[in-house]
Amino acid sequence: MAHIIGSISTSHVPAIGGALARQKQEDPYWKPFFDGYDKAREWLAQTRPDVVVIVHNDHGLNFFLDKMPTFSVGAADVYQTADEGWGIPALVQPKGCVDLSWQIVETLVEDDFDITTCQEALIDHAVSLPLALLWPEGQAAGAWPVEIVPVCINTVLAPYPSAARCYRLGQSLRRAIESWDDDRRVLVIASGGLSHQLDGERAGFINRSFDQQFMDSLVDDPTWITQYTNDELVELTGTQGIELLMWVAARGVLDDTPVRKLHSHYHVPISNTATGLVVLEQA
Repeated sequence: MAHIIGSISTSHVPAIGGALARQKQEDPYWKPFFDGYDKAREWLAQTRPDVVVIVHNDHGLNFFLDKMPTFSVGAADVYQTADEGWGIPALVQPKGCVDLSWQIVETLVEDDFDITTCQEALIDHAVSLPLALLWPEGQAAGAWPVEIVPVCINTVLAPYPSAARCYRLGQSLRRAIESWDDDRRVLVIASGGLSHQLDGERAGFINRSFDQQFMDSLVDDPTWITQYTNDELVELTGTQGIELLMWVAARGVLDDTPVRKLHSHYHVPISNTATGLVVLEQA
């Protein structure tokens, strides 16, 4: 049986890719952000996960407004990076863990989740940047030290799945991982959020107090967020802040097992966006 070691929830912002490419890690604007990942990398060096299930949202490479699945699962041997129009240099292409992908697909369907299965898929900064932040040595070596299974949640085109449904998705992912006949160590990564709005009258909106309350709730009260409708979440966190649904799903994977918060970091602003990081380990 596979072993779930914990979860890492992290923001993704295209500007991070540009900062990495220009080696801005020690720049005064960027240093407080990049320094927040040191402890996460130390934990990963100790726990050495083999496979990452990364819960993310797509920004138009695979799905657009004319075709938008609520949930999708990648089942490819390798995931191609592609130009999103941000001028971010392409990062190393991650290998897929096809066996676990199909285990997840079959389990989600059994649990009444209607999903799109992608045997070919492109990845954008929502997948590549967490890998680069957590395993910078992988980009330098030309290969990531983990295989991935990308699980995509629609946070682009309403209607979105509710926080409660995303939590249940995480619970189903847990069942899939634990029933996988393999002894590899699995890490869950949530990529997205926290509060930010990139357009409209509230462009630049950040809700620091709500972000921090949400981050705190992930430890002992993980279903706290499910009291809010998606309309309320957009009001509280901004149009793009709904990406926190990825954090909810990742926390659902750990479900009601005791967890330890090993590290958290919150920093604003990065490109008018609130950025957060939470590392949870199964107790």
